[in-house]
Amino acid sequence: MDQYSDETRLLWNRVADDWDRQVGDDGDSNRILNSDPVLWQFVGDVAGITILDAGCGTGYLSRKLHDRGAHVLGIDFSEEMIRIARSKAAHIDFRIDSISELHTVTDGSIDIVISNYVLMDTPDLTETVQAFFRVLKPGGYGVVVFSHPCFPQEYATGTDSDVAVTYQWNFPYFQQQKCVGPPWGHFTSEFIWFHRPLSDYWKAFRKSGFEVVDFEEPRLSEERYHLAKNERQLNNGKNRPYSVAFKLKKREQ
Repeated sequence: MDQYSDETRLLWNRVADDWDRQVGDDGDSNRILNSDPVLWQFVGDVAGITILDAGCGTGYLSRKLHDRGAHVLGIDFSEEMIRIARSKAAHIDFRIDSISELHTVTDGSIDIVISNYVLMDTPDLTETVQAFFRVLKPGGYGVVVFSHPCFPQEYATGTDSDVAVTYQWNFPYFQQQKCVGPPWGHFTSEFIWFHRPLSDYWKAFRKSGFEVVDFEEPRLSEERYHLAKNERQLNNGKNRPYSVAFKLKKREQ
């Protein structure tokens, strides 16, 4: 997996400025409309607690967590991502580290680990989940959101109204593999990601010792319809399963 890790690190260093433009200070439209409400519901009140933002990117979520009173540690293996994150919030502890290792994080020191759209980008799923488990305090929680592996948007074709969606796979769903996706949003280069069936994520959580305490497939709720900028965003948020969200608990010893 070292080859894949080096390759993905180079990718994220290369697109760090594009990523910062994409997510800005509040996240992209998918986060704002669909998944962030679930993330905040799973996380709850963060005032005074220690949170690891694992795969923090340029730090938009770390800044929001800090503003809500959390003690935040932001980790990313991309030096360029961390450079930008530090330039925006020098008061937050941002570190260059791999989420599959977390060698800068002490065992049992974290109240909540948050991994927001990261697990599908790491080649080392098992090692990453085990690292999350290690750094959490007994009784601590992991909140992970990642792109829905059953419905990759790279393979989605919608109608003019975007209510009906077709997903066309070019490889077997149950086959683990590295994938290369087309540019999207503010990006001009292709993306590397790693496909795994949903059951592989669930098994990795359980194998590491986590209890799955909640699960959701985020979608745009009616009270947030007014946030959609156009009919396309509204229909996509109501009808497309962009992501999955898990709330995990490290059992008390």
